[in-house]
Amino acid sequence: MDISLMGFDTPFFRNLHHILEATDDTTTNNKSSNAGPTGAYVRDARAMAATPADVKEYPNSYVFIVDMPGLKSEDIKVQVEEDNVLVISGERKREHDQEEKERVKYVRMERRIGKFMRKFALPENANLEKISAICQDGVLTVTVEKLPPPEPKKPKTIQVQVA
Repeated sequence: MDISLMGFDTPFFRNLHHILEATDDTTTNNKSSNAGPTGAYVRDARAMAATPADVKEYPNSYVFIVDMPGLKSEDIKVQVEEDNVLVISGERKREHDQEEKERVKYVRMERRIGKFMRKFALPENANLEKISAICQDGVLTVTVEKLPPPEPKKPKTIQVQVA
């Protein structure tokens, strides 16, 4: 697939495309190679590339906006890992019961299913104790409040005594 035709002809997407194609080739040929990325790395890269997000900075907070159409709140996980890394992950599953599965044939499947994930390095002034997440109308909004700025140090005045 030529990614330049899709408007994704940037170094990041070229490298990601190269990694994904290399992994597909090794799994198709059933060869194990120590030269390529691990399966977990490729799975995470795919999940991250398929989950677009907007990040906004306000005077008192950082806001992360991620489209999550058709997902319930129990399908979405928001965590903070060590080293101030915000992780938004989950899984979108195909919804159908056994009876429908037997009598329905998909003609086209375009909606993405499977795991998704995004990781964001939070700045030092992020307040990890004040994080909220709201999912409304298929849009997840995660708000991370900022810590108050440190008070400027006042110069210490030393009284000079007469000897």
